Amino acid sequence: MTIFIRGNLNALLIGLILASSQLSCTTASRRIPSTATGGGWGIKNHFSSNQSSLLLLKNGPVVDLRGGAKQGGKSRTGSLNKSTSSKKRERSATGKIKVGAAEKENKSAISDTFSKYKKILPLTRIHITLVAIATLVGLVLGEELTQAMLALDPTRIIYGLELWRPLSAAAFLGPPSIGWLMSCYYLFEYGSTLERAYGTAQHFVFLLTQILSLTVLSILTGQPFFAPSLITSMLHVLSRSMPHQKVKWLIFTVPYWSLPYGLMATDVLQAQSAMAALPHILGILSGHVYYFHKFVWPKLGHIDWLVPPEFIRKRLDPEAREESEAKQSISKALKNRKRAKGRKLGSK
Repeated sequence: MTIFIRGNLNALLIGLILASSQLSCTTASRRIPSTATGGGWGIKNHFSSNQSSLLLLKNGPVVDLRGGAKQGGKSRTGSLNKSTSSKKRERSATGKIKVGAAEKENKSAISDTFSKYKKILPLTRIHITLVAIATLVGLVLGEELTQAMLALDPTRIIYGLELWRPLSAAAFLGPPSIGWLMSCYYLFEYGSTLERAYGTAQHFVFLLTQILSLTVLSILTGQPFFAPSLITSMLHVLSRSMPHQKVKWLIFTVPYWSLPYGLMATDVLQAQSAMAALPHILGILSGHVYYFHKFVWPKLGHIDWLVPPEFIRKRLDPEAREESEAKQSISKALKNRKRAKGRKLGSK
C-alpha cells in the first residue's frame, strides 16, 4: 500500500513539474518576441535549463523518494586518480623515469650480475677473471706489445724470472670476437663441470698439471699461447669419463668421446688451415696423460700420484675433508671393534 501511494505521489509531482514548465515556456515566448535579436537563444537556453532540472529530479530526488540506496561518498574517479598518481610517482612531468628510479634499476642489475659472478665455482671464477684481465691488457697494449709481455718465452721465464708468462699464456684467448665468446663459454661450461664433479682441490691439481705440461709442449711446438689447448683438455677429460653418452654437436648427435675432434674439425674449417688443429692436438695429449694417470693407472695396481695434498684439501675442500675424516674414523672403529664371545646354549 505504501509503495502504491509513493508511486502516485511521484507521478503527481512529475505532472506538476511538466505543467509548470509548459506554462513558463508559453509566457516566455509571449514576452520575448521572436524577431528580437538573441530571442531564439533565450528560448533554447530556457528549454535546456528545464531539461537539465528534469534530469536532476529524475536522477536524484526520485531515487530518494523511492527509497533507493545512495551512492557512497567516495567516487571511483578518486581511487583511479590515486592509483595513477602512485604509478606516476616514478616518472617525471615529461614521462621519463626519474633519476632515483633509474639508479635503483641500475643498482639492481649490477647487484644481480655480481651475485651471479660470485656463484661461479672459485677456480673457474679465477680463470675467467684472468681471461678478462689478459683480454683488457691485450686491447690496451696492442698485438706486438701483448706478444712481448704475455707470450711464452723460455729465456725470459728462466733467466728473467718472468713467472707470470705460463699463466698469461693459459688465459689469453685473443681479441674479442665470436670465437672469443665461444671459448669463454666452453671455459665456463667445462671448467664448472669438472670442478663440480671432482672437487675444487682435485681441479686445482688438474689445472696445475695441464699448465705445466702445456707449457712444455707449447715451447717445443712454438705456440705462444695455449688457452684453447687447456679448454680442449678439459673437454677431453670429461668425454673420457662418459665416452658413449650421446651429445649434440651442431645438427648431429655424436658420442661424447668424439666431441673434441669435432671442435678441432670446426676450427680447421673456419681457419682454412691444418695448423689450426695443433692447439687441439696438444690439449688432447695433455688431457689424456692426466686421465690415464688419474683413473687408469691406479686401477692397474699403481699409486695415484695426482691426489691433492692435505693442506690444499683443507684450504679448498673443507667439506670433503670432513667427510673423508668421518669415513676413516668409521672404518677404524669397525676394524678395532672387538666381538664379544658368545656362549653355547645349555653351557654354564
